[in-house]
Amino acid sequence: MPQGKQVKMFLVDGTSSGLVTAQITNWTGHVMKGLRRDLARIRKRPEATRTGVYILLGPDLEVADGTLAYIGQADEIAKRLGQHDRDEDKNFFQDVVVITSKDENLTSAHVRYLEARLIAIAKAQSRARLTNGNDATQVSLPEGDVSDMEYFIEQLRMLLPVLGVNLFRGRAAENAAAAKCQAVPTKNEHGDGWQSGSVREDSPVFHLRLKKWHVDASAQVVDGEFTVLQGSSARKDMPDASDAMAMSTSNQHRLRRAHRRRLFDDGTLQVDGDAARFTRDCVFSSPSIAAAVVVGRASSNGRIEWKDDKGRTYGEWESDDTNESPET
Repeated sequence: MPQGKQVKMFLVDGTSSGLVTAQITNWTGHVMKGLRRDLARIRKRPEATRTGVYILLGPDLEVADGTLAYIGQADEIAKRLGQHDRDEDKNFFQDVVVITSKDENLTSAHVRYLEARLIAIAKAQSRARLTNGNDATQVSLPEGDVSDMEYFIEQLRMLLPVLGVNLFRGRAAENAAAAKCQAVPTKNEHGDGWQSGSVREDSPVFHLRLKKWHVDASAQVVDGEFTVLQGSSARKDMPDASDAMAMSTSNQHRLRRAHRRRLFDDGTLQVDGDAARFTRDCVFSSPSIAAAVVVGRASSNGRIEWKDDKGRTYGEWESDDTNESPET
C-alpha cells in the first residue's frame, strides 16, 4: 500500500484564491503560490528572500486550455521576480510559485540542479509550453547531494498537484512525455464518478482492442490520472454524425471529434497506416472519454470496454478492495 503523506497548507489571506503556502511533514521543502497581482506582497515575504526555484504560469493563447510556463532559479527570488515583472516577454504569467527550503540549506548549485531537472521533466511531460529559451545546464553535484535533490524533486512532484500545478505530473518523466489531453469538462454520461486522485495507484495496464478499426490501445492509472500509453493505436478516422442521432448524442460527437482533431494537430496522434498512433502518453479526464476518443465514437462506457490482462473491466478493478500492486 502507498505510504500516506501529511500536507500542511496555510491560506495566508483566509481565502482559497489568495496566497497559499504548503509543505509536507518531515520534508525541508516549502512552496508558496500566489497571483501576480500579489507580487509585491510575495516579494516581501521571508521565503522570497531565499535561494530557490520559481515557476511563472499563465494561459497559452495559441492552444485551447493550454498553459505557458517559465522555470527559473535565483539566489534571491524576490529580486528576480521584480525583474520578470518588468520584462515584456514575461507578460503572460498570472500565477507565481516559489520553491525554497525551510532550513535554508539550498545553495546556488542545488537550485541550478533543480532548475535543470525540472525543465527536463516539464518538457518530457508536455503539459505546458515552456518559454525558457534554452535548457538549463545541469551542474555537477556530489553523489550525496544528487540523492538529496532527487528526493526533493520527488516530494515536490507530489505536492505541487495539490496546489493545482501539474507541470511535472505523470509516468516516468525521463522516458515518456505526457500530454494534457483533457476535453472541455462535460457531464459524464456513464456516471464514472472518476476524479483525479480517486483511484488507487496500483493500477494494472488496461487494454481496448477492436480489430475492425485496427485499435489496440493500452492505458493505466498513473498518479491518479487515466493515461493512454505511448504506442497505443486508435481509429484513424471518426465517421460523420448521423441525422438520426439525438441532439445530446450529436453534441457528444462534436466534442469527441474536436478532441481528436486537437490531438492530431499537436502531434499526440499521428496517422500510421490503417490506424492512428499515440506518440506520447496522453491523460484523459475519465476512462469513458478515453475510450470514445480511441474508438472514434460519440460516447463509450470505458468502465466496461477497458480490460486488464485478467479480463477484469476497469469498473470491476476499481471496485475491488482486495487489489494488490502489480508485479514489476
